[in-house]
Amino acid sequence: MLNWYINPDSGGQATIAERCSEESGGAYRIAVSILPRESSAQREQLVRRLAANDASIDIISLDPPYIPEFAQAGFLAPVPEDLAGRVTEGVVQSSIEGATWDEELVTVPFWANTQLLWYRKSVAEAAGLDMSQPVTWEQIVQAAQDTGTIVSAQGRRAESLTVWFNALIESAGGSVIAENSTDPDQIQLGLTDAPGQRAAEVMALVADSGVVGAAFSTSSEDTSATQFESEDGGFMVNWPFVWSRALSAAEAGTLDASVPDDYGWTLYPRVDEDTPSAPPYGGINLGVGAFSDNVDLAYEATECIVSDENQAEYMITNGNPASSVAVYDDPEVQEAFPMADTIRESLEAAAPRPQTPYYSEVSGGLQREYHPPSSASGDTGQRAQELISAVLRGEQLL
Repeated sequence: MLNWYINPDSGGQATIAERCSEESGGAYRIAVSILPRESSAQREQLVRRLAANDASIDIISLDPPYIPEFAQAGFLAPVPEDLAGRVTEGVVQSSIEGATWDEELVTVPFWANTQLLWYRKSVAEAAGLDMSQPVTWEQIVQAAQDTGTIVSAQGRRAESLTVWFNALIESAGGSVIAENSTDPDQIQLGLTDAPGQRAAEVMALVADSGVVGAAFSTSSEDTSATQFESEDGGFMVNWPFVWSRALSAAEAGTLDASVPDDYGWTLYPRVDEDTPSAPPYGGINLGVGAFSDNVDLAYEATECIVSDENQAEYMITNGNPASSVAVYDDPEVQEAFPMADTIRESLEAAAPRPQTPYYSEVSGGLQREYHPPSSASGDTGQRAQELISAVLRGEQLL
C-alpha cells in the first residue's frame, strides 16, 4: 500500500491512483488522502507529520514554493538519478526549476500552471489595442479607461498577492531574492533595486487606475473571474481555470454563450515595453517521503502518475495544465483548451516564486507590506526588506 497525500481537485488524482494501481500488476496499490484546500494548511499538516518521521507518507503532492523547505529539512527521499533523467525529459523549464533545490531535482514534475492575460476581444478592438503584439500594464489600464471596463487582478492579502508581485519584479528583470543562501542571515533581498521599485509602481498604477473593482484589495482569483464574466469585463490576469469555468456556466445557462466567445488570451503583460514578461508559475510536483518504507515503489508510482497519458487526461478532466511539452499537441487537449499553445509558451517563460526554505516568512512579509496594493510606493521595498530580514534573523514576528 502506498499513501498519496493530494491537494483537493475534481477527483483526477484519485482516478490516476486507481489506474496506476491496476497497471502495476499488483506491485503496489495507491490510496489517496486529501489535504486541506489552502496550500499553507497543506504545508503545515505535512511539516508536522514529517518532522515526527511519519513513515505512512509515501507520495506527496507539493505546492512548488514549499519544495526547498521540505528538501532542506530532509523530508524528501532523494530522486534516483536514472528516474530524474526520464521525468525531466520534454518538461517545461519552469516546472523543472520549481522541482529543483540546490541544483538537484528533489521532486517529480507533475502538472504546471501559469497565468495568462485574458481580454474581451470586443474591448481590445474598441480600444484599438493590437493583441497580436506584446502589451504592457500601462496599455491595458489605458485601454480599460478608454472603454469604461475593468482590469481584474488579485489584490487581496494572500498568496495571490505574492504571485502578482513576484511576476512584476521578475518581469522587470529582478528577483525578490537577489542572493540566496541556506543561512537566513546571508539572504540578500532585491526589493529596493530598480526592478523592485518598478514592480511597486505598477501595483499602485493598477490599484489607483479607477478601472479595478470596488473591492480590489480583497479581490481573489474567483472574484477576478466573476468581474471578467460581467458586462464590464475588459482585461484580467488569471489561471486557465477561468476558461472551463465560463464554458460550464454557459452550458448551465447562467452565463450567456456570447461571453466566452468573446474571450481572448495572450502572454502575461509586460512591465516595460522592451522586456519580455516572466509570468507566474504554479502547479504541483510529487515528492516521496524520506521516512517511507516504500521509497523505491513510491518513485516507481510517480513515474506512472506523470505519464503523458495521465497528464493529458488530468488536464482535460480537471483543467490542470501539464508539465510535459508533448501533451499540448494532443488533439483532445487542443480541443478542450484552444489556448494550449499560449499556456505552453507562458510556462516556458514563467518564473517560480522565491525558492528558499524560508518561503513562508518571505511571502508573509511581502503580503504585509504590499497590501493594499494602492499603498505600494518607493518606500515599500525598503520597509518590506527590513521586515523580512528581521523575521529571518528571528528579531521580529509576522
